[in-house]
Amino acid sequence: MKDFDKIIWRDALTLVDFFAVWCGPCRAMHPVIDRFQKQMNGRADVYRMDIDDPDLAEIVRRYNIMSVPTLMFFQRGEVLWRESGRVDYEHLVNVLDELEKHDYVLP
Repeated sequence: MKDFDKIIWRDALTLVDFFAVWCGPCRAMHPVIDRFQKQMNGRADVYRMDIDDPDLAEIVRRYNIMSVPTLMFFQRGEVLWRESGRVDYEHLVNVLDELEKHDYVLP
């Protein structure tokens, strides 16, 4: 994805879901990510990145994505949070709440 750097360098909090089509836990996370995106109503932008896409190979290497799913929150190019494996909806909401409390989030 040629626009990846533009996406993560914005002021908005951005959640990136690094996944693989063949990954069972990744498929199980899709409804959680969909719910998060819908319920958060624009508090964070959400993007999915298929690690097997050859156009994303440099990004996968840059962020050392060794297992999927890996979820990462970015803002202004900085990784604010990262976790691999299945994560429940409430945990994602709590992470977003905590990130919004810090002063690096613009009002």
